[in-house]
Amino acid sequence: MGTKASTQRRTGTRPVRRMAGVVVAAALCLVAAPGIAAATPTNPSDEQISAARQQQDAAAQQVGSLSAELATAQAEVDAARAQSAIALDSFQAQQAEYEAAHAASDAAAASADRAAAELATARTDIATFARQSYQQGSTSPTLEALTTADGPAQMLERAALLEAAGAHQGDVVVAVTVAEEQARAAESAAQASLTVAATLKQEAEDALATAEELEAGARAQAAGLADRQATLEQELAQAQQALLGLQGARAAAEQHAVQQAAAERAAAGRAAAERAAAERAATERTPAPTRSLVSAPQSDTSAGTGDSSAVETAISAARRHLGTVYSWGGGSLTGPSMGWGVDAGIVGFDCSGLTRYAYAQAGISIPRNSRAQYAALPTVSRSELQRGDLVFWATNTNSPATIHHVAIYLGGGQILEAPQSGSVLRVTSMRWSGFIGGTRPTA
Repeated sequence: MGTKASTQRRTGTRPVRRMAGVVVAAALCLVAAPGIAAATPTNPSDEQISAARQQQDAAAQQVGSLSAELATAQAEVDAARAQSAIALDSFQAQQAEYEAAHAASDAAAASADRAAAELATARTDIATFARQSYQQGSTSPTLEALTTADGPAQMLERAALLEAAGAHQGDVVVAVTVAEEQARAAESAAQASLTVAATLKQEAEDALATAEELEAGARAQAAGLADRQATLEQELAQAQQALLGLQGARAAAEQHAVQQAAAERAAAGRAAAERAAAERAATERTPAPTRSLVSAPQSDTSAGTGDSSAVETAISAARRHLGTVYSWGGGSLTGPSMGWGVDAGIVGFDCSGLTRYAYAQAGISIPRNSRAQYAALPTVSRSELQRGDLVFWATNTNSPATIHHVAIYLGGGQILEAPQSGSVLRVTSMRWSGFIGGTRPTA
């Protein structure tokens, strides 16, 4: 909001505050002072009442304006918190993809190492063959072996042996070629996986930074909203007190006049009765009627319970942590864990961390983040919700991509949730605004 508007709003409230203080003081003076119970109250003039009403109307107009601004600010806070939750959800999903890519990179690197070892072995075989040929004095020993044979039989035998040796040497050459290709392919795969992993890691870090900024902004807006709420309530109370003070003073004065007239009439009646009594020899007394009080009966209500053992195990596990601090990004399969970003160093649960932990204790595995939980589990409509179902909220109820919160439905219009930073795990009423649907982990 602009500086000019803020200045106008601040300066515009000062006359109301000053007038409210003056009117309250006047009203207090108009009422009977302490210790003078019989004093006659002063009736405010019509001009005083009119001025106070005008000031109250002006304050009411400012209250209405501030209320509209507060509603807009609250909507902005809710939207910022929802976007923060979505950003955290994205970070968790991208972090999982990064870990998978890193594992693929490690596997590719191991494959490259094995190919390099095979290549080294093949090269050693080639070097051995070359060295032996050199030591024999010829790189082609086939002709020498055949020409030095003692006879046809030995020549045929040597020819068979040389043919086998040549085939082996050819296998060595092929092995070298294959090993080199495998090494190059494995290295390329490893580099590609590392590139993908680095990209995903950067995206995850960017998503986390965005989430931190959104959450910090939401908290700042919430703090400002609370301050303005206190100011609004104070100004409204002052305006109402001012008008009610004068109205009360007038009512007291009018009531006093009525009582005085009644007292005068009563005194006149008593005087007349005394005169009549002097003329009568006896008086009649009639007992005052009595009334009996009958107390109304009280109604009693009872609630039913019951569901599957897995649902009750999950709910019981979540209930054990009621009152645990909310931690942005916190929650593991075994309990509360350290949060991230704005809640770094805080041990607790976020919304999807709580639901995943609860059902893990019942032996049911569900994804880490809220959008993945909604996508992976069987969906149920509002009319089909049962105790133990997961319920989800989104900024756009037609788009699951905007899901930002999840809780456990307890039945009877109650949910168990990890709400937001600065709060604790709690049981509260179901909220239908922004509700996009439910899922059933036990289905």
